[in-house]
Amino acid sequence: MAKTKTSYFCQNCGAQSGKWIGRCPSCGEWNTYVEEVVSKGDDAKTPGIASTSTQRSAKPQLVTDINLSEQHRISIYDKELSRVLGGGLVPGSLTLFGGEPGIGKSTLMLQIAVNMKNLKVLYVSGEESEQQIRMRAERIGMKSPDCYILTETSTQNIFKQIEILEPNFVIVDSIQTLHSAHIESSPGSVSQIRECTAELLRYAKESGTPVFLIGHITKDGSLAGPKVLEHMVDTVLQFEGDRNHVYRLLRTAKNRFGSTNELGIYEMLGSGLREVSNPSEILITNREELVSGVAIAATMEGMRPMLIETQALVSSAAYGTPQRSSTGFDLRRLSMLLAVLEKRCGFRLGVKDVFLNIAGGIKVEDPGIDLALVCAVLSSNEDMPISAKTCFAGEVGLSGEIRPVNRIDQRISEAEKLGFEHIFISKYNKKGLDLNSYTIKITMVGKIEEVFGLLFG
Repeated sequence: MAKTKTSYFCQNCGAQSGKWIGRCPSCGEWNTYVEEVVSKGDDAKTPGIASTSTQRSAKPQLVTDINLSEQHRISIYDKELSRVLGGGLVPGSLTLFGGEPGIGKSTLMLQIAVNMKNLKVLYVSGEESEQQIRMRAERIGMKSPDCYILTETSTQNIFKQIEILEPNFVIVDSIQTLHSAHIESSPGSVSQIRECTAELLRYAKESGTPVFLIGHITKDGSLAGPKVLEHMVDTVLQFEGDRNHVYRLLRTAKNRFGSTNELGIYEMLGSGLREVSNPSEILITNREELVSGVAIAATMEGMRPMLIETQALVSSAAYGTPQRSSTGFDLRRLSMLLAVLEKRCGFRLGVKDVFLNIAGGIKVEDPGIDLALVCAVLSSNEDMPISAKTCFAGEVGLSGEIRPVNRIDQRISEAEKLGFEHIFISKYNKKGLDLNSYTIKITMVGKIEEVFGLLFG
């Protein structure tokens, strides 16, 4: 009988060590090393996995001699997910789908599984029973009869059923619950997660079947398991949102087949997740009367133009030290914009509290909303409201100039489509822009002082 071999693994990054150490030399975390059994010999081979890996010897080829065959993406009914992935499912791709507990990961994946037409889908669950899944499927509405449910955690048994069923699409909920007979450690450990993902990756690449893996996240918001897991998969999706709000955001952290700047928005309902095709409707508040400190910004999320509402509150500092608070926007950039207003434009904001909020609970990193933020701060400071039919698109530089932003034509078109009558943009965006093709009034400015004079006189 072979001697049992153990090793120590970092639960944060997956680094291996022959002995226990307090601090991981790879990621710098403390007390993350745990002992795991790593004996994996030829005698540990289990029947059932041979079908997922065909033995073939690869030979080097010239890059010009490689046969290039165009692979068409698999279309899915969910337009939000399809756009975030880059236009649909890529055959043979492995996607990791992460999010907080209760955010709606399993609901979204089951919703896609039971609505895929002309495709045989296998939904593997290691967390719920068949009856629980059927109850959820009835609630969200089933449209496809070709969705198979398998409640199993052993990868060997899963591959046996895959060999018999031959599905066109596989969903695993979740990767932390699977275990392989090749590794003797417990499910959810670094070794098990890495081994199970490697087996599913091998199956996806050799069979050309797209595979979705649902993953848990840690308390600091990162995906649970070793960091090497994110390197093994083709796409990493993050499902974000506050459980106290009904809207969920789908972002891409990594995508080998498309952009990582796309954003998908869903609304959580009792019947499942509804796609929000026009996010500007939920991000802009319909007010009956004008209030100060509110400005509308034309921003871009990937290829999608959106109009969002920026809210600012400027008040006298009650406790001596002025406060700076920001929700949905970088606090350091807010401090920079306030310093520009103080130094370049002469507005005395250093002794006042400034609070900033991006309505709708989303986080925006586009510098093109700088002009709207500045106007919201000035509106609150002067206590003078800005017209609800006016929006802004421009980046503010350190000298107080209004810098140009990308895709200005799409921003203007989106504002015009939503009924806005006036938009402020940088005068440096004039090149290549046909002003006569728009009915919305376009005002080009170069300095913050010009905007202040036009808005507040």
